[in-house]
Amino acid sequence: MSGAFRIPRAGRLSQAKTARFSFDGQSYTGIEGDTLASALLANGVHLVGRSFKYHRPRGFLSAGAEEPNALVQIVRDDARKTPNVRATVQELYDGLAANSQNRWPSLSFDVGAVNDLASPLFSAGFYYKTFMWPKAAWKSLYEPKIREAAGLGVSPDKPDPDHYSSRYAHCDVLVLGGGAAGLAAALAAAETGVRVILADEQAEFGGSLRFETGAKIDGQDGFVWAQAAIAKLTAMDNVRVLSRTTAFGYYAQNLVGLVERVSDHLKAPGHELPRERLWQVRAKRVVLASGAIERHMVFANNDRPGIMLAGAARTFLNHYGVAVGRNVGVYTANDSAYAAAIDLKKAGVNIAAIVDLRDNPTGPVIDEARALGIEINFGRAVIRAGGKLRVSSMTVQPKNGGGERTISVDAILMSAGWTPSVHLFSQSRGKVAFNDETKRFVPGTYAQDCVSVGACNGTDGLSATVDEAYAAGAMAAKDSGAKTAKGTKPKVDASESWSRGMLGAAPGAGPDTTVKAFVDFQNDVTAKDIRQAVHEGMRSIEHVKRFTTNGMATDQGKTSNMHGLAIAAETLGKPIPEVGLTTFRAPYTPVTFGAIVSHARGPLFDPTRKTAIHPWAEAQGAVFEDVGQWKRAWYFPRAGEDMHAAVDRECVAVRKTAGLFDASTLGKIEVVGPDAAKFMELLYTNPWEKLEPGRCRYGIMLREDGFIYDDGVVGRLAPDRFHVTTTTGGAPRVMNHMEDYLQTEFPHLNVWLTSITEQWAVIAVQGPKSRDIIAPLVEGIDMSEEALPHMSVREGKICGVPTRLFRMSFTGERGFEVNVPADYGQAVWEALWAEGQKHGATAYGTETMHVLRAEKGYIIVGQDTDGTVTPNDAGLDWAVGKKKTDFVGIRGMARPDLVAKGRKQLVGLKTKDPKVVLEEGAQIVEDPKQAIPMKMIGHVTSSYWSQNCSRSIALALVAGGRDRMGDTLYVPMPNGVIEVEVTGMVFFDETGGRLNG
Repeated sequence: MSGAFRIPRAGRLSQAKTARFSFDGQSYTGIEGDTLASALLANGVHLVGRSFKYHRPRGFLSAGAEEPNALVQIVRDDARKTPNVRATVQELYDGLAANSQNRWPSLSFDVGAVNDLASPLFSAGFYYKTFMWPKAAWKSLYEPKIREAAGLGVSPDKPDPDHYSSRYAHCDVLVLGGGAAGLAAALAAAETGVRVILADEQAEFGGSLRFETGAKIDGQDGFVWAQAAIAKLTAMDNVRVLSRTTAFGYYAQNLVGLVERVSDHLKAPGHELPRERLWQVRAKRVVLASGAIERHMVFANNDRPGIMLAGAARTFLNHYGVAVGRNVGVYTANDSAYAAAIDLKKAGVNIAAIVDLRDNPTGPVIDEARALGIEINFGRAVIRAGGKLRVSSMTVQPKNGGGERTISVDAILMSAGWTPSVHLFSQSRGKVAFNDETKRFVPGTYAQDCVSVGACNGTDGLSATVDEAYAAGAMAAKDSGAKTAKGTKPKVDASESWSRGMLGAAPGAGPDTTVKAFVDFQNDVTAKDIRQAVHEGMRSIEHVKRFTTNGMATDQGKTSNMHGLAIAAETLGKPIPEVGLTTFRAPYTPVTFGAIVSHARGPLFDPTRKTAIHPWAEAQGAVFEDVGQWKRAWYFPRAGEDMHAAVDRECVAVRKTAGLFDASTLGKIEVVGPDAAKFMELLYTNPWEKLEPGRCRYGIMLREDGFIYDDGVVGRLAPDRFHVTTTTGGAPRVMNHMEDYLQTEFPHLNVWLTSITEQWAVIAVQGPKSRDIIAPLVEGIDMSEEALPHMSVREGKICGVPTRLFRMSFTGERGFEVNVPADYGQAVWEALWAEGQKHGATAYGTETMHVLRAEKGYIIVGQDTDGTVTPNDAGLDWAVGKKKTDFVGIRGMARPDLVAKGRKQLVGLKTKDPKVVLEEGAQIVEDPKQAIPMKMIGHVTSSYWSQNCSRSIALALVAGGRDRMGDTLYVPMPNGVIEVEVTGMVFFDETGGRLNG
């Protein structure tokens, strides 16, 4: 048996295919094709959870993604425990194990339910007014307890063994929603031959056709037609059909994020299958067919298990073959609930009564309900529900007051109407408009190339929906470049029509201070909470939302937003449009971190970039460090050497003979075009117009605020071409910075920017013997001192391959940087290495590079600057063009604060004890004996032991630093105070003569 509440010959599932599952350790039987929700209901289980704040018993409200109550934990094994899964979405498989959440010690007896009795202490906004006294209790008592109570479910405590995938796709027309509207739009577009993607969150397409029994299209039952349409679309080469796929975010330029549940519904998914797949789809045109969401009725105790939306009960019956009760009451303010009552009555379920808030509604469904002998009560309200762990009764009263009547029931179906699902439209930055006649927010002003069709557009009636959607699909295809459609529009032969319903609280929902009439089920927000927020001064609906947390749960208020808005508007005495609508944000439904992260975890958490020379360095036993995403050789230890010994040896060798250094990671950007020099003039502080081709210049880039952003050597290869180098970590942001200004501030300039970082391997050959090492291998370049002076660049060949040969130095020695195509990087390195061995050259790493540049006082942006350093602070005034009238940051540099006396300036430091090496980041004070907290006047930015200087050296940012030359300052450390002398920044070869050998 698959459950006592399974109706024979009802629904679309085959009862021959059963599946065993458990809930809170109790075993049950369901049918393949069930959701966990339908399977539990088939077994008579309504109690599935506890509410967040009051721990009230909760059952199923819906049958879809809007479910706020039935959040469970799915357990496959110790490592696969997924909290907050909506039971209405989780498909059943044999062996599924689910547990309820937010209860202790058990679901039926939850100690936390004491909160319900103490609810006056937890009224709306209580967290803004409490936990303030005594002050000391916050850290030791309040915060730990609040954090312990926060959240729903239990996070997994072991690494996720599943894998996830991601794909990018482009299409002409993307249709979101697989109901009648989405299918009609997809058919119209697909028949023109354009590329179409159709996505729907359900396992089976059809939307509301899954439960509508009165719909007929092209002579077929509505759901049967939907399956035929999907089969047709799936067979078309230009169509991709994605089931179990939720569109969770609509971003700029028609980029839509989709997440596909690939294997969550399988008993034993193979390792080759990802658990989920993230789709990032860029579409020329998007058709939104996301339907509408049914609203509940707001009345006292409307959260009891067994009280649910009428459309959900209809889905459970007509699709899954499950009756939600045996004696069902109906409370409604529109016609759609009548259809649920009729279907249940025909299936043999007793309908205790229909309570209709409207006075004298008429229509075919009302006549049919009467003909079936169902009791109908017009102009009346359900003022409260009875029962605790399961609803047992509903108390009815004339809506304007009068005698009460209690009716025994085991389920209540409710419907206050349908709200267009405008979430994705709103995410696209479209502006919704309020239709005063129908009291609905519908799509208004479009911001992107999309169109809304069907119920999400406020269109009523199946025939009108199909006509609108088919026309929209054809137009979307045409706008994408398609020819006239060849297909035939589906014909609606029969349909159901529903009236509009109501918004806000019904009679019995207050305004007294004791009734709990729930608006937001997951966050326990009641009608009185909304009113309280308004009474306490909240006027904006966004403030009401945050004060009450209405709409802030994992369901994002899909069922509660409009009710909360209407209650607030009524309390304020304003029309709904004046109060406004809250912002809909991505994701539409919760998305797992796994789907977002995909393969980017563990070793793949961040891309690892390696230079062309990396294998050689690895073979030589180099120790590597991470610099941004790059693996860089840190130092090359020989037998018996630690890091310090290796670095000392490398530093001495470079200054004595020569060293080879892999500088490939430096950012490289090519700036090309007739206006390239003008562009460089605007982006850098230096002058560039008069720089001759074949020469180089050190350049500084600022932000608008006048602070140093990046630096590097720039070579002019031709009048219209510059080879720009950046810091290793700064390459992406400098490229973005340049592109941003080119597109937004200087679009008139005829310039192209190309990132060439990975196209060129760079080998720095530094030291007195550098020319001797390079010269034998170079072709077509005059290597003489006169022909190739310091800060020059030439193009030619080395080892037979093209090279851009820079004469430049970051060590203060005669130096060259050999740029060759990356494919030849290792071969050229090996040739240079072989030549270098004749002259006693060594390979050196980044640590030696740091020491050598510090010996010469060369700065590293991001280490010796901190985002608040100007060129003047860094002693680089000489790199600012004195005659320039404009460049990015020129006005920022002139701000009073940036030219005031006493700013921190970059200086050198020497410890009084030359053997003591300062810690980078250590603070500097004038008087070490002053009271704590001491006044800090600066900090150490770079600090090293220099074997070439036979002492420690350091750079530091010190307030008024250049006026303190020769002064003694102090660096307080845990083990004592270190005395330092303020010096210039150059510690080795102050005259710079070694640049020329």
